[in-house]
Amino acid sequence: MRINGESTAPQSGGRASSMWTPSQFELNRRRIRSEQNRRNAIIAIISTFLVLGTLATILITSPGFKSLTDTFFAWSYGVEVLPKVILGFCTNIALTLIAGTAVSIFGLVLALTRTSRSPALTPFRILATIYVDVFRGIPMLLIILLVGFGIPALRLQGLTSNVLVLGTIAVVITYTAYVAEVIRSGILTVHPSQRAAARSLGLSNVQTLRHVVLPQALRRVTPPLLNDLVSLIKDTGLVSILGVTDAIRAAQIASSRSFNYTPYVMAAGLFLLVTIPLTRLTDHTMRKAMERQNAQGLA
Repeated sequence: MRINGESTAPQSGGRASSMWTPSQFELNRRRIRSEQNRRNAIIAIISTFLVLGTLATILITSPGFKSLTDTFFAWSYGVEVLPKVILGFCTNIALTLIAGTAVSIFGLVLALTRTSRSPALTPFRILATIYVDVFRGIPMLLIILLVGFGIPALRLQGLTSNVLVLGTIAVVITYTAYVAEVIRSGILTVHPSQRAAARSLGLSNVQTLRHVVLPQALRRVTPPLLNDLVSLIKDTGLVSILGVTDAIRAAQIASSRSFNYTPYVMAAGLFLLVTIPLTRLTDHTMRKAMERQNAQGLA
């Protein structure tokens, strides 16, 4: 604006915006919302207290509660056998690390094979599809039994009869089928325009897959992959049926000597110490992924 040949700058809107105060209508709405939140919190506390209190009362007043505590919660005996259970749990952790690494590699290879469009890979796509359908449909317990007892029954020279190795192989065979499908679903969610844009920039098929498709696919399937990892940690306990001395097998040996099942509770506690943080990490990752997706949708 120019006044009498002199220019004057307009008044800044920052001061006016800083002077803003909520209207009476806004204040009433905030007050009502605060009262609703307070009422909902009180209702939640009362409901939780009533439900949990009722369940605790039923449990404590049950006729066999004393027998239950003596059989499953003899903490002095649990502390006594805890070192052996922890030693067995280390086997579960080692098996999880080895199997998880192998499953990640083989699952990625299977997923890439099934999503490949090359005519030369058609027989491999058929074999990969059959593999996934078969080993996702058979319970892992049966796979462990078939591998653990079937391979030594062949009596072929060079084949191992180590139950830990055989149990790990059975776990890898089963979980590879699940993880392959998770990764494949992530690859299929990447829009074809991403490939087209990468190719227009001069990237080859391999470069497009490595730098464009896989990063997006793996980021999208991180929560279900973490869920599979939690399940893998728990399912490593199934190898105990082959005689592997893991946490469950160590608890079984201790329980068979005293007819007290507290070692099983101690083993369950060790699994919870690992799986609960992983579950919370999965929830956090899923929540972040949803927030990122919603932010992209609003952009």
